[in-house]
Amino acid sequence: MNKTLHWAPRIIAIIYIVFLSLFAMDVFGEGYSFLETIVALFMHLIPTLLLTAITVLAWKKEKIGGIAFIALGIIFTIFFSTHREIMAFLLISLPVLTIGILFLLNHFKKN
Repeated sequence: MNKTLHWAPRIIAIIYIVFLSLFAMDVFGEGYSFLETIVALFMHLIPTLLLTAITVLAWKKEKIGGIAFIALGIIFTIFFSTHREIMAFLLISLPVLTIGILFLLNHFKKN
């Protein structure tokens, strides 16, 4: 059980980051110039970069990382208005909140 609780948030975070990154691929079909495509791709990948940075932080400092994931989940809920649509909340905000809770649970279980 300890190993499962240790690895679950890390694996789920990586899978979620890959999933969220797939949404950035839509910029390639928009007919932008090369430079516009690079800028649009970067803009679409900002949430992915934030999640990656928090995952790296949470890997060693689970309490801080867990709190950061929960805060980012709340920010996603407000910024992307996922509270208005249940499927959007389930796909965008809930996984981030769950990862944060799992990191915190693992931290408190170890201590």
